[in-house]
Amino acid sequence: MAKQTIETLIEGGKATAAPPLGPALGPTGVNIGLVVAEINKKTADLKGMQIPVKVTIDTATKEFTIELGTPPAAALIKKEAGIQKGSGNPLTDKVADLKIVQLIKIAKTKEDSLLGSDLKAKVKEIAGTCQSMGILIEGMPAHQAIESITEGQYDEIIKSGKTELTEEEKKQLAEEKKKLQEDMEKRRSEFEAKAKEILKVNEKEPKKARKAMVEAGIPQMIIDEIVPEEKAAEGGKK
Repeated sequence: MAKQTIETLIEGGKATAAPPLGPALGPTGVNIGLVVAEINKKTADLKGMQIPVKVTIDTATKEFTIELGTPPAAALIKKEAGIQKGSGNPLTDKVADLKIVQLIKIAKTKEDSLLGSDLKAKVKEIAGTCQSMGILIEGMPAHQAIESITEGQYDEIIKSGKTELTEEEKKQLAEEKKKLQEDMEKRRSEFEAKAKEILKVNEKEPKKARKAMVEAGIPQMIIDEIVPEEKAAEGGKK
């Protein structure tokens, strides 16, 4: 019995007969419409995320099976946090807060691809990804949360396997995210104002202005917006 396997990435709930899926399935003779419908049904709850999909077709009977991989941990974290992207400056700008139960949920979803030997270790892996994205855990910076997990502070809840938030917790996290966003916007405005002051003083020497901004602790992203490297290079040549 000959079988053919097609593997690709599909945005949750948005599979179509267009590339990359349609052209790959065409030569197999399988009913593409049925495959697309089945994939969209299976990925309906994963909208906005890229999902690894494997379609195995029996070339004789044209029957097929669909297996879904799991999205990257970062994509699942963003979904739980309700954000489009992580922080551009994770050390200072925090974009959201997650509860341990949400990390448990993500760790369970990704358990087959995580290195940890048990659920506690896998939760710590997810927390490590939160660190690089500027996401708090239980109101703490992720590295502090990892220490608390290691010390056993959350052993009971991890052992319980709880993965769902209460309505009160959802409300609390929404309020915290709003506050974090306001704080981040305020800090950005302050950094931009400071950068513009420095540029004004060094208007004819953009390269010197960039250096002064770095020394003043202004985030690189804002420096690049106020004085792009190309502009600094041109100023140096002149």
